[in-house]
Amino acid sequence: MSGARDPAGPAAARDPDEPSYIDYEAFLDPSFKPASFANTLVLATNNPTDTPLDLSTPLSRVLFDIQEIDSHIDLLTTRSALPLLEHTQTQTEASTRIVSQVEAQITALNESYAQLEKEVTQKHAEADEVRRVAARLWDTLRLARAVGRCLQLGRQLEAQHAELTGSASAAPTASAAALRAREDHRALVRCAHTLLQLRELFTSAGVPGGEGYGLDRVAVVRTLREGVVAPVERSVRETAERMVREFSVGSASGSATFAQSEEVKGRTVSAVTALYLLTPVPAGTAGKGAEKWMPTLMLQALDVYLRSALQSSIAGLSRALATLPSLERTLAEVSARCQNVVALEAVLEGIKAPQHPLLQGKQPLAGGSMLQPLLAYLETGSLASYFWRTMASNMAPRVQEIIAKGGVSARTLKTNRQSVGEAIKECVARGSQLPSTVAAAAKGKSSAGETDKNAKHWEMEVAVMVGSIVNNLGR
Repeated sequence: MSGARDPAGPAAARDPDEPSYIDYEAFLDPSFKPASFANTLVLATNNPTDTPLDLSTPLSRVLFDIQEIDSHIDLLTTRSALPLLEHTQTQTEASTRIVSQVEAQITALNESYAQLEKEVTQKHAEADEVRRVAARLWDTLRLARAVGRCLQLGRQLEAQHAELTGSASAAPTASAAALRAREDHRALVRCAHTLLQLRELFTSAGVPGGEGYGLDRVAVVRTLREGVVAPVERSVRETAERMVREFSVGSASGSATFAQSEEVKGRTVSAVTALYLLTPVPAGTAGKGAEKWMPTLMLQALDVYLRSALQSSIAGLSRALATLPSLERTLAEVSARCQNVVALEAVLEGIKAPQHPLLQGKQPLAGGSMLQPLLAYLETGSLASYFWRTMASNMAPRVQEIIAKGGVSARTLKTNRQSVGEAIKECVARGSQLPSTVAAAAKGKSSAGETDKNAKHWEMEVAVMVGSIVNNLGR
């Protein structure tokens, strides 16, 4: 090849320490690019306008440089072979010594790990397995206790419900009236407390760590809840609502005896207390929301009682105004209903709000009477005032209807305007007083000042009631 030199020629004879004409720094530069270097060689040996270009000269130059470097490498390795072999032998011997030392340490480490695994790891695995078994056994025991408590409360609830209905001691063929006479109203409250305990267990069924956690997955508990708890709770509610509806300490024909009125009062106290306790407590109410909780079941039952008394009184008085001969008997019935309302107010005022287990001591009615939430619910100052004002607002259109129809009823009513007004006045005054049996029990509790104040208050109700009828008779 043109321009090439023999590797055994001048390069081999030259001292390797002499500087080489090859620019090593250019080749070792990180920015070195073979294409740029080749282009420089081509342009150095050719004119840019030559066609074709002569590539043999730059190629020979590159081959000569490679041979030069190869000869230089061969010379360096030949002259330095002994030091390289000695260095390699030294490194190998050092590596052998290190490996022998490391192998001994690795063997000791493996033996220590095996002992550690035997004494710690395996025992830890066994202990962890025992821990899991113990945890599952504890969960099973806790769930079994919760199930046992549920079943115990279920049997207790059935026994209390039997006491309530009187079916435990009554003959199989006893009539409904006989069973009602045997029922123990005090069992209402006992049933309510048992139902609250069961409700608390069922509520915690989905709360990890709760007393009843997991109860919803037990078939016998679901059967108990659907077959016993739900029907008994419905029965207790219906019985309590019925007792509230049946509240009466007198009628138009006469008042109940003291013993009878005390029995009615006791039944009402039990019913109202049971409805108070059975009112659902929404989630979160036990905390900040406790102030917003209200005994809605109790309020609804009392509201139904008042509305029923009002509807009967309004309908009866409307018929009596159209047929005046029956007015006296109807007004006696109306005043008796209002006296029952006044007696109910006195009973409610004497009932203190019980402790609700699910409200965790944060009760909005703590220390107050059962009457306060009812008055707030009806937005009135007293039940008698609510009774007469509601009657008055409903009687005005009824009287106007009678007058608009005309005929004998309208003429008779207009003619007896004054006597009708006096009868209404007497009815309101009589109906706003406590029944004799209740008044005797409450004797001495109100001062003379309170009596005068009440008298003036009933004068306002008399005026409202009389005005709703007389003022709509026309001339």
